[in-house]
Amino acid sequence: MSEDNDVLLDRDGAFMTITMNRPRRRNALSRGFLLALTDAFREVAETDARGVILAANGPVFSAGHDFADMAGASHADVRDLLRVCTGLMETIQSVPQVVVARVHGLATAAGCQLAASCDLAVAAESAGFAAPGGKGGWFCHTPLVAIAHNIGRKRAAEMALTGEVFSAATAAEWGLINYAVPDDELDKATRELLERATQGSPRSKALGKQAMYAQFDRPEQDSYAYAIEVMAASSQTPEAQEGMTAFLGKRRPNWPA
Repeated sequence: MSEDNDVLLDRDGAFMTITMNRPRRRNALSRGFLLALTDAFREVAETDARGVILAANGPVFSAGHDFADMAGASHADVRDLLRVCTGLMETIQSVPQVVVARVHGLATAAGCQLAASCDLAVAAESAGFAAPGGKGGWFCHTPLVAIAHNIGRKRAAEMALTGEVFSAATAAEWGLINYAVPDDELDKATRELLERATQGSPRSKALGKQAMYAQFDRPEQDSYAYAIEVMAASSQTPEAQEGMTAFLGKRRPNWPA
């Protein structure tokens, strides 16, 4: 993709970086932009890349929905756009690769939802996170879904009801992101986390990610019932058998191609 595109794809070894490149609009999530991001993740899903970094160009990570798409739009059109946005969040969690958000500047409303929907997230200490609808005229209903699933009800309620910007340090303390790091260490810290999170068999990791999201938020008994079946079935895969054999033989595993 050229530098003129709103979404840039770049490969560095085993990893891909998807960069939001709409700084003139503060990476606001218009319909076209949401679809382009979804297409980028689907394209990466078909590659042998081990992991993905979601990054952004410009002064902010993402300012959320593009109101130019929504002001004056019909009920049906807004519903459809929100479904397109939800489709992006679901795609991020469905791709086989580990996805890490690299957040700088402000991640607000659907931009905060985007960071929260990634598997992992690292933010610069100067970054901020907000669900600003609580102090405006349009509450952040859909962003709150992803936010609440990360940080719990009381903290999500504080973000949503106050609409205030919360620091990266608070976001890390609350579990919205994994780490808040000095600004000049953001790239390094994101890469290091992705390297740690992509160790092991790629196919086992892909299955593990799928099962992880499937059991999240189920009652504990249901989660165990589901996880038992998945773990028992996956024990029969070549990757699992190779891992066990390598451990017993005190050697490094040679993952099947």
